Amino acid sequence: MNHIKEKIALVTGANRGIGKQVSIDLAKRGIYVLIGARNVSEAEDTLKQVLSVGKGEIISLDVSKEQSINETSDIITGSFGRLDILVNNAGIFIDSGSFYDTTSEDLHKTLLVNLFGPFRLIQIFLPMMIQNDYGRIVNVSSGMGQLSDMGGGYPAYRISKTAINALTNLSSTEAVGKNIKINSVCPGWVKTDMGGANATRPVEKGAETIAWAATLPESGPTGKFFRDQKEIPW
Repeated sequence: MNHIKEKIALVTGANRGIGKQVSIDLAKRGIYVLIGARNVSEAEDTLKQVLSVGKGEIISLDVSKEQSINETSDIITGSFGRLDILVNNAGIFIDSGSFYDTTSEDLHKTLLVNLFGPFRLIQIFLPMMIQNDYGRIVNVSSGMGQLSDMGGGYPAYRISKTAINALTNLSSTEAVGKNIKINSVCPGWVKTDMGGANATRPVEKGAETIAWAATLPESGPTGKFFRDQKEIPW
């Protein structure tokens, strides 16, 4: 077993965009980063940048596949014996926009990645965190999933983000009284492959609050929804 002294973080969908930036930000804070990526070769640049500021390695992970999640669990448990930080960042946005044009297949595919994957990862790693009395879980959500400000269109994506907020609330109650913080973060509209060229925020700004929530002190909040380190309504 690899007795790494640093805190160990798994960031899903870390080959590009926000996940890549969060990996770099956490490495800068002295955290050993497991760079979760469906395509390992696509994560090489993330690894290079992580190693330029800290420590880490790539881990093959497709959050839409139960077998891949179980293999990742076995690797982390066998190699490290613990996971301190989980950032559920991997996500897809495949809606055409129209409520009526979104197919049941679109909804199913979106929920597999955006909800089922994070659900299984939390189920696997939260008991380990409870046992160690330390854990930080960040679910990357979106203002598009806010029930308090629900707009129209893009139903598969919106429903998946509303659901991950429910997962945050639900899972945080499993660790009451422990040094475990589970929160949702809306990174804002960020210039990534998903966000597009018209997005208003640089990726560094989008990653900032996620890295903050991943490294909260024991006195920090749990079971909440944040944007720019400020609580926002569900």
